[in-house]
Amino acid sequence: NAGTEADVYISVYGERGDTGSRQLLRSQKAKKFLKGQTDIFAVEAVHLGCLYKIVIGHNGLGSGNGWFLDKVVIKDPVTDLDYTFLCHRWLDQGQDDGKITRELPVTDASTFPGRQELELKREKTWAAEKWKFQNGITLQFYNRLTHGFICLYPDGRVDAIGDQKSKYGKVFSM
Repeated sequence: NAGTEADVYISVYGERGDTGSRQLLRSQKAKKFLKGQTDIFAVEAVHLGCLYKIVIGHNGLGSGNGWFLDKVVIKDPVTDLDYTFLCHRWLDQGQDDGKITRELPVTDASTFPGRQELELKREKTWAAEKWKFQNGITLQFYNRLTHGFICLYPDGRVDAIGDQKSKYGKVFSM
């Protein structure tokens, strides 16, 4: 039950743009996306330069639409490079985290080290900072110019007048 009968879509991202969402239609196999099977597709697109990520998923339709995806390998016919995108997760509303779409960064950092490093830093930063954007969180920023606080409230209100005391007490500047 690791294969899918759903329609599978992929978007490929490179230094020169992306393909947009493309349905994977014609496999070299008689039946697509079976458990343990490797499918090969040709996707026509302008040359995107070095690839750094893909977004792959399915439409969730059909019986047994859940899918366990091991990896995607893209062979660039212009540069003769292989780009590997590891997944090793379910794309299934009833398994894992319930997502049927995955964003996968390129695995081999040597093919595009600058972009890969940037993507990893972005992901790590978001992982560390995403708590600030959860429901019910009030953000307070200290303004050195006014020596007060700017508050962003969960209901969308902004207090930019800048009280010199936060709810945690007075902040002294030197």
